[in-house]
Amino acid sequence: MRSPQSAKEPTTPATGAATGLELPELVEPEWYRYDRQVLHTGWARMIGQLPGLVGRALALAWRASPGNTAATLALNLAAGVFTAVALVATAGVLDELFAAGPTPDRVYAAVPALVLVASATVLRGALSAAAGWAQARLEPHVEQAAETRLMELATAVQVLAFDDNDFHDRLFRASVRGASETKRLVTFTVDILTGAIGICAAAGVLGVLHPVLLPLLVLTVVPEGWAAAHAARMRYTWLMAITDVRRRRAMLDDLMTSRNTCAEVRSYTMREPLLSEFAAIAGHERDVQLDLARRQALVRLFGDGASGAATALTYLVLGLLLVNGVMPLAVAGTAVLAIRTGRSELAVTLRAVNSTYESGLYFRDYLDFCEHAQRWLPPPPRRPAPAGFDRITVDDATFTYPGKDRPALAGVSLHLDRGETIALVGENGSGKTTLSKLLAGLYQPERGRVRWDGTDLAEVDTHELRRRIAVVAQDHTHWPLSARRNVTMSSPDDERRLGDAARLSGADEVVAELAYGWDTLLDRRFAAGQELSGGQWQRLAAARGFYRDAPLLICDEPTAALDARAEHRLFASIHEHARRTGSAVVLITHRLASVRMADRIYVLDRGRVVAHGTHEQLMAAGGLYAELYALQASAYRSVPDTQDDGLRSA
Repeated sequence: MRSPQSAKEPTTPATGAATGLELPELVEPEWYRYDRQVLHTGWARMIGQLPGLVGRALALAWRASPGNTAATLALNLAAGVFTAVALVATAGVLDELFAAGPTPDRVYAAVPALVLVASATVLRGALSAAAGWAQARLEPHVEQAAETRLMELATAVQVLAFDDNDFHDRLFRASVRGASETKRLVTFTVDILTGAIGICAAAGVLGVLHPVLLPLLVLTVVPEGWAAAHAARMRYTWLMAITDVRRRRAMLDDLMTSRNTCAEVRSYTMREPLLSEFAAIAGHERDVQLDLARRQALVRLFGDGASGAATALTYLVLGLLLVNGVMPLAVAGTAVLAIRTGRSELAVTLRAVNSTYESGLYFRDYLDFCEHAQRWLPPPPRRPAPAGFDRITVDDATFTYPGKDRPALAGVSLHLDRGETIALVGENGSGKTTLSKLLAGLYQPERGRVRWDGTDLAEVDTHELRRRIAVVAQDHTHWPLSARRNVTMSSPDDERRLGDAARLSGADEVVAELAYGWDTLLDRRFAAGQELSGGQWQRLAAARGFYRDAPLLICDEPTAALDARAEHRLFASIHEHARRTGSAVVLITHRLASVRMADRIYVLDRGRVVAHGTHEQLMAAGGLYAELYALQASAYRSVPDTQDDGLRSA
């Protein structure tokens, strides 16, 4: 199956000038390159798309915690209502205080309105505190739900997705900020709703006092809001442009700080080259950020200046209305208060809209990854996975990795019967491991079929299928778990099976040397943890495959880290396991002497099966297999007498 097409264009290589290193991941900050990808960030499109983004964020919040979501919205809305009540009541207080008559009478007349202002202020404070508590309870639920969904998709997609650069870019952006922005979107949405109520109250008062004040109020805030939105768009564009660079920087950071690489970094004196590349990448990112900061500062300077000028114009108009007798002093006082309140609420609302907009950009990355990942999910199964098989058949299978023109496998056919052992041999890059992943259900051929008896694996539940397949891989994972869990993995504990698997693989000797036996944590980074050698890890990986007790066992270079004695023992154990359980075995190894016992050997070259048969048949045919076997066998022959004499005299 080919990968979804990447929308990204090739980047222009750049060089780390300070080090002379060729760094193709670095590109100049060509801001326009990504503008078409963020056209939706303009104000018009933003306003049009904002309800949809907010709706999806609130829907996620509701699924995460319905009670806290309802309480957050209701309490904040109620607090906004009492903000409006306090403003209207304050206008009533000013009307009474500036009315005609003796001062004591005016004060007494204002008391009811003052009580209303105080009550509304107290209630607003209490409701805001309660809303803050509900919101604080809601945010962890929302963040957990978003991150859980991200991990569910990342662990459900097909393995082939992790060979695609575009998938990694989307996953990186979604995991860096996308998922965490969901809770912020909910917070800002509530702020918008609350602020809108305060704006309506202030606008209503100003509209009654004088109609010209209302558009002037809006004018004071719009430039500042535009500037903030434009600056956010620029920052998002920067994030899009520099994703590959930040991923590589994180990779270099891991190389220089990981326990797995610390010895080789020192053995091959890689400290200086790694630090040089890290410095070049960090310097590039710094320069782009400085350029971004300069551009954002200019935009904000314009926005703040325009807002300041609009504010001055508003108060100038108010002063002219007062001087010309168009507006009484009491009304002017109310207008000033309404303008200040309205501007404050409008500024808060616009900041919330802008923050919603900025969070929406990153939340869109999260949604985009979720939608993109759906294309990488296995298709819905049309039938259950078979419990076993009499014969596995690969029929004319072709497979190409994402971004590659030449197929890794081209028209490959083979079969494997229950209880048989077949071997896949060939030079590096011939397609052996790719073919094993097709047999394991990890990849699906883009053409051709893999069948268990009459069942096409493309139609079955691959998750259930893999429970019937055991894999002993060369590049096995060193799980930071106990020795027991490193063998049993997701299978239920069974002491008898564990003992048999350990005996067959030689893992029993490894565990016998551990301080806490099977319960020893195999990661020295944690207290009481221990580390194993490469050969010891490989024995545990072999035990992992035997413990699975599956009808199909795939062994991909299972003895690469073993000594000769342990290698011989493991190959004998693989044959014993196959005879005892009736499992079929697929064996991939460069040690051709170890495949002589296979029922059938398939020789691959450049993704094609060029020969197959028993060891004797292939040796008699004199093809690639015979050539490779002869090369390996020659290494074990006695050295010539002349060389031997020379060595003695030396």
